[in-house]
Amino acid sequence: MRDRRVAVIGAGPAGLAAARELVRAGIEPRILERGSTLAHTWVNLYDSLVLHTGRHMSTLPGLSYRRGTSIFPTRDEFVSYLHRYATRFGLEVETETPVVRATPPSNGGPWSLQTPSGMIEADRVVMATGIVASPVVPTFPCQTSFAGRILHAVEYRRPEPFVGRRVLVVGVGNSGGEIAPELAASGARVAVSVRSGANVVPLTLLGLPIQYIAAVLWKLPRTIRMRVIGLVRTITERRRGPPVLPALGWENFDRIPLIGFHLDDAIRAGRIDVFPGVASFTERGVRFTDGSTREFDDVILATGYRAALQPLNGLVRTDARGFALRSDRVTSADLPGLYFIGHNYDVTGGLWNIRRDAPLIAECVQQG
Repeated sequence: MRDRRVAVIGAGPAGLAAARELVRAGIEPRILERGSTLAHTWVNLYDSLVLHTGRHMSTLPGLSYRRGTSIFPTRDEFVSYLHRYATRFGLEVETETPVVRATPPSNGGPWSLQTPSGMIEADRVVMATGIVASPVVPTFPCQTSFAGRILHAVEYRRPEPFVGRRVLVVGVGNSGGEIAPELAASGARVAVSVRSGANVVPLTLLGLPIQYIAAVLWKLPRTIRMRVIGLVRTITERRRGPPVLPALGWENFDRIPLIGFHLDDAIRAGRIDVFPGVASFTERGVRFTDGSTREFDDVILATGYRAALQPLNGLVRTDARGFALRSDRVTSADLPGLYFIGHNYDVTGGLWNIRRDAPLIAECVQQG
């Protein structure tokens, strides 16, 4: 069966993996990509990005990395892998085709996907739009009075434009945890704003990527997991000293941690200052929640992302993290003929979950 009535929206790793599994099932989808190339989002992330997930658990179904690829692939290595993946499986991507609005069927008709170049109809729709296209951009009191520059981490590319400038990085997730020390090492005067805290874990443990260990650990009962995590935390503190960032409580240990010690090392070395949450802006800087103020030239909001569901215009319900509600791992709980991939995140890594969910997409589309 060759069926062009299935549309996959997005040609990043989630979209390519879903498309490959659909093709294997005899269904040829239309792959619609908003950017000028497949993996558009990844191409435009910061130059120094390196995956926190090891290459053995960062593959898509059916293809491994080339021999010699870094254990933690760089951005360019990963983009090259995605292009090779599309070529290997003959996945044709329609670039510069953003879906502005996805309208569900009425009276048994098809989905209508509005693009700048016209309407596309599809009987089934797979949302593989990721999260980077939907950055969380908070606003603060007096923000418009700030004379400096405010940007989100998604806009950051490289440190050179910030050399010699006073930079505040708001948030210490994995993006902020990489951007801040890179800026400090390049000659910027850097501070980080930490609202709640961070659980910092090593990139590797016993010579293995921490993700590999976590994948095994998370199959164990929670009480055992907590004991092992506590042991790792104790060993780390004995080797490195007390944490320099406020630690999250034990109830938050199931959350994605800050992986690696780049930020921790820069703070210990005095290259980065730590402040509490942002209360408001001043004309020349920021007032923090403890009442202190400091002047900055630039503020980078490393405040995370939510699922990019804009084409659905609020037609589906979401959970507390912004991911679509599903009746299983991939099937929309609200609209028939709608599927999601890239909406499962845990300590095993987003790419590992994509690998797991791609075959489910093809199975559900066939049955649906």
